[in-house]
Amino acid sequence: MDEKKIIALFKKVKAGKISTHEAFLKLRHLPYEDLGFAKVDHHRLMRTGFPEVIFCPGKRIEQIVAIFKSLSRRNKNVLLTRADEKIFGKIKKINRRAAYNKVAGAVYVLEKKPAKSGFISVVCAGTADLPVAEEAAVTAAVFGSCVERVYDVGVAGLHRLLDSFDRIARSRCIIVIAGMDGVLPSVVGGLVSCPVIAVPTSVGYGANFNGIAPLLTMLNSCAPNVSVVNINNGFGAGYIASLIHKMSLCKN
Repeated sequence: MDEKKIIALFKKVKAGKISTHEAFLKLRHLPYEDLGFAKVDHHRLMRTGFPEVIFCPGKRIEQIVAIFKSLSRRNKNVLLTRADEKIFGKIKKINRRAAYNKVAGAVYVLEKKPAKSGFISVVCAGTADLPVAEEAAVTAAVFGSCVERVYDVGVAGLHRLLDSFDRIARSRCIIVIAGMDGVLPSVVGGLVSCPVIAVPTSVGYGANFNGIAPLLTMLNSCAPNVSVVNINNGFGAGYIASLIHKMSLCKN
């Protein structure tokens, strides 16, 4: 049950259409559903604006299916991260609207369309960073944001970024993904007036240290509008960017 339904329930109590006891019974079991191996948080959408997401690694496929069924009964949009084609096949049998982004490893159901006002840009340094970039893009879309993708614009060929800059600069928030030396977020951050979320990736040679090198570069950015999430955490970047986008819409 989302916020609108709970408010409608309270209005019925106020109008005398149902008793307080009846309303209590409707609300009593709503916060979460205990599946034995998982407690599915059905109030997360109301508390945070976004429903719970299924992180697939470490879960058996039957557990993933059970959690998906529980979430999809109460949410129009559902996201599964780090999923493979076998998981997608199972989910597709349950919901024909399910889609699979193979690059991101994301399965999702997107019935509630993104907001039309404003957009998030996902800027990616190189083709090898695309799995993280696509995870960020899919997450932001499932959570209600329009997404512009600007890919393969790393600092080794800065003219490629500048060719797309007019489009990037109109963003409400920008996610910048980079491996290797991780410089791209600082470059973008120094040119725009909106928040920039930097995502280091584990792409690079030995001294990249599986993403530690770009992580440190981004943490030491001299552009003050740059914030950083964990290595390869496209999901976290997409989630935060959607929050920023949602708040910007509230001000309009």
